[in-house]
Amino acid sequence: MKTSDREFTREDSGRDFFIGLDSDGCVFDSMEIKHRECFCPAFIDRFDLQGVARYAREAWDFVNLHSQSRGCNRFIALILTLDLLRVRREVRERGAAIPGVETLRDWVGRESALGQPALEAEIVRRGEAVEDTAELRRALLWSIDVNAAVEKIVRNISPFPLVREVLAAAGERAELRVVSQTPRTVIEREWREGGILPLVEGILGQEEGSKKRQLETAALHNYDKRRVLMVGDTLGDLEAARANHVLFFPILPGQERESWLLFHVEALERFFEGRYAGKYEESLVEAFEAGLPDSPPWLI
Repeated sequence: MKTSDREFTREDSGRDFFIGLDSDGCVFDSMEIKHRECFCPAFIDRFDLQGVARYAREAWDFVNLHSQSRGCNRFIALILTLDLLRVRREVRERGAAIPGVETLRDWVGRESALGQPALEAEIVRRGEAVEDTAELRRALLWSIDVNAAVEKIVRNISPFPLVREVLAAAGERAELRVVSQTPRTVIEREWREGGILPLVEGILGQEEGSKKRQLETAALHNYDKRRVLMVGDTLGDLEAARANHVLFFPILPGQERESWLLFHVEALERFFEGRYAGKYEESLVEAFEAGLPDSPPWLI
């Protein structure tokens, strides 16, 4: 990696464009293994959902892989999944006790950097004697379990086809940075194992706050907004781009190879030539949004 955590300016790169790249499910085919083998098993275990494990898995997959909330912060995903389980008929019929998340919901609504360090600090702030701290501790232990499982299980994940070629070409004219809600240490390991870490200037992870904040900090002080592009596979990536009034290129879930091919042969050059914004971008975003429902099939 060319730079670490220090502030990076356009003068460092000598380039006039900026491209932010999501990691999980966008650059790497890592979403399913992480959620199905790491996040969800720990979720069922820590939240005592063994009796409704089938429905817990379906809810977790919908929230994190197949819906408009795909790729959201892990603690937000935890709240959304428990909320879905609480209203599902089959879960209620089994009399399953779904743990409350009101304290966690309150913290998520106030905190700008939704990571383990911030959650640990919130627990310390509230003090061990406070009854609702137990809810936050459970969420923290679950997150710790997830990180341990990812460290143990997720390895040897290659980038999607053509990612390496796109990054090499894009890096000649643009500053490239990872913009992700995954912990930074995990991203660094995965990009190093994938052999593409040297192709980016730096990594912005969960610790740096929301993707909106990451993009604003990394790009907007140094680049014309028309020359800033976010590449991602979730509505959260699109929303971060829109909130900062920059451009967006979608990697369609299930069509990742085709998306990277399009970026490689057409969209990247359009971006550099100033022909990307407008109807071209709008058509890509429309197809992207159409593939991400907002309600699970069991509630329709």
